[in-house]
Amino acid sequence: MKNIIKLNSGFICYGNAVGVKESEGPLGEYFDMHDTDDRFGKDTWEKAESEMQRLAFNVALNKGQLKFEDIGAIFAGDLLNQCVGSSYGLLGCNIPYFGIYGACSTSAEGIILASVFTSKDIFKKCAVVTSSHNCSAERQYRTPIEYGGQRTPTSQWTVTGSGAFIIGDSEHGNVRITEAVPGRVIDKGVNDPNNMGAAMAPAVADTLVRYFTESGKKPSDFDLILTGDLGYEGSSILHELMSAEGFPDIENHNDCGILIYNREKQDTHAGGSGCGCAATVLSAYILPHMEKGVYKDVLFIATGAMMSPDSVKQGNSIPSIAHLLHFSVNKEC
Repeated sequence: MKNIIKLNSGFICYGNAVGVKESEGPLGEYFDMHDTDDRFGKDTWEKAESEMQRLAFNVALNKGQLKFEDIGAIFAGDLLNQCVGSSYGLLGCNIPYFGIYGACSTSAEGIILASVFTSKDIFKKCAVVTSSHNCSAERQYRTPIEYGGQRTPTSQWTVTGSGAFIIGDSEHGNVRITEAVPGRVIDKGVNDPNNMGAAMAPAVADTLVRYFTESGKKPSDFDLILTGDLGYEGSSILHELMSAEGFPDIENHNDCGILIYNREKQDTHAGGSGCGCAATVLSAYILPHMEKGVYKDVLFIATGAMMSPDSVKQGNSIPSIAHLLHFSVNKEC
């Protein structure tokens, strides 16, 4: 079975908005905008998350000097039930809307779908928007922050942030989207919701092995192999799994959940997670560095723990997914 989808699209522009903790982390200077209290002027955490999406999308549009009517479709999703963060946040755009859910892999899922639509000339331009908010996610999946529950060493901190991308056809963008490998649902029996890295690492290994086997490429062919969001725990497990599969040389691997926070100073335990983690790191740091020539070929593999509040309470194991995208700098630019 063929795994690799050939694509021919590019990033026109991108934007992001983050919370206080993210702005104080190692990548703080790179984010487009941040709020001072994580509320973004709203009276609930859920409304704050929707406002982040609205802001990030508008930042991206402004960078590209684009209007709502220039966008053929929006692919958007978040961690909240029925993706209400996206549907409320993007109200009023009057753009065809596809609500998607891939947990923390939603940014990659959206980019794949938008790239297919633009590569096939169905739309000239598509938008991808996603978000997460630490307080809204904690309330839904664990306990409200007011409860003050202790976090385990393997737990990850849900990023408060939103990333938005405008993707165009073959005529647009210095950073090209050339290949994709959709993830498969993988379940290795991990049922600890406080150790998502362990649940998601096998899905990354599955997707990477399929890509390297079919393409004939090896990890060293890329400037960076970026996962999101395995954190420290999941990244360590990934290296062990890849070594067992015959790929021990992934020294060029890094993870969005590791990059976004200072582990010691910010007390984030195993690192960052959430839909907003990969989306903000990609839009604020990785793509701009590709534009500058720091990276020329990047494999981006966003991961998702496909659990629900009820499945966790019932003690079910956590299925996971990992979608892969190959980004390369347009050699003609």
